[in-house]
Amino acid sequence: MTRSLVAGVDSSTQSCKIVVCDAETGQVVRSARAPHPDGTEVDPAAWWAAWQQASSGGLLDGVEAIAVGGQQHGMVTLDDADQVVRPALLWNDTRSAAAAADLVEEFGGAQAWAEQIGIVPVAAITATKLRWLARNEPDNMARTRTCVLPHDWVTGQILKDGNGFQQWVTDRGDASGTGYWSAHSQDYRTDVMDLAMGRTIEVPTVLAPHEAAGRTDSGMIVAPGTGDNMGAALGLGLARGDVVVSLGTSGTVFARHSDPVADASGALQSFADAEGGYLPLLCTLNASRVLNAGMTMLGVDYSEFDRLALAAAPGAGGLTLIPYLDGERTPNLPDATGTLLGLQRANATPENLARAHVEGMLLNLVSGVGALRDHGVAVERILLIGGAAASTAVQDIACQLFGLPLVVPAAGEYVGLGAARQAAWTLSGADAPPQWEVSLDVRAEPGAPDAGAEIVERYRQAVRDQHGVG
Repeated sequence: MTRSLVAGVDSSTQSCKIVVCDAETGQVVRSARAPHPDGTEVDPAAWWAAWQQASSGGLLDGVEAIAVGGQQHGMVTLDDADQVVRPALLWNDTRSAAAAADLVEEFGGAQAWAEQIGIVPVAAITATKLRWLARNEPDNMARTRTCVLPHDWVTGQILKDGNGFQQWVTDRGDASGTGYWSAHSQDYRTDVMDLAMGRTIEVPTVLAPHEAAGRTDSGMIVAPGTGDNMGAALGLGLARGDVVVSLGTSGTVFARHSDPVADASGALQSFADAEGGYLPLLCTLNASRVLNAGMTMLGVDYSEFDRLALAAAPGAGGLTLIPYLDGERTPNLPDATGTLLGLQRANATPENLARAHVEGMLLNLVSGVGALRDHGVAVERILLIGGAAASTAVQDIACQLFGLPLVVPAAGEYVGLGAARQAAWTLSGADAPPQWEVSLDVRAEPGAPDAGAEIVERYRQAVRDQHGVG
């Protein structure tokens, strides 16, 4: 019996990854990847070149459906001929911080944004980048007919390459990160577009979670795709009470929820998910890169860094690292820098410095779990994913600081797997996505519930003293 194959794409900040899976079981049959250029401003042509490299050599032979998961928020501006107007500004580009602050005030304040849109704009959000474009590059703004997101653009190129393109499309998950699609009303807000740009632009059609975007001339169905965090949630098959802590380039904390939330502090963003529900989420700019910086400072590799961090006592001998190495998104401090506090001759050891980096990275996300709980989201266990989740030191220290049972799913491309699961759902036409089993590698129980409380409070006080927030 011939099995049906589906493919999922993760077009991330760093690379294009493709997984080809059995549509019924989710088993990965083959995979490939190709790098993206570094930076916060990228020509989308680089994403297509990476796609072509990764999908070459017959990788997609026999694939019946495909979906794209992609980095959220990126501003891809297109003219009347669907040509790229300027390089895309990515989520981690902070030049629109002042525009974000202005938009918050002009709309009526953070509470109005939280209640009507679901997010309080920061520099990452697409609407703020469009305001920056209107102010700083008015000629480019004038040429812009539409703005699509990175996953929308890659989806469109796959359809165009296969002679199946009809219109620009997106999904409610990724659309909810633009600032001009409301998770509360579930539609585009032309008043926000007018506020941000001075006019209304054309926008992609928002498809239902498993509605086909089109079909290539080879017969391959192209599903709507979604944002990377929504894709990861779908790939993990999140259940009620599961909270994902993702440690990639950025750090995120998110969980599925039945209703949108309204957080005027801006810490939690009320995104839609890829299944018809919601995905309240906290995002930081600095996650695995914090560990990379620590390794560079100490001149060690991953295994030695792990050994050093585990050799230090909890609390790193009094060292506290505020890890805002590239500015920060949550809290909204785009111009901040990292700070190492409490340094004394007695605690100035490689072990304490390594542990301070791990604790700082994780403490930057602990508040996200508390924020979820405060907004009525069930919180029962932590699912730790992303590149840094493979670290034994990160796993052990996370158990203490989060104070919750910790599960580390088997290493996998969960954004790509989520996209592939969406493709299988679209292919089947069923009411719900297929049930794919997720292998759980590590289970760890926390220590005493208050074991990390002193470290958490010391970090919060340090952030208040240094930055006046928290």
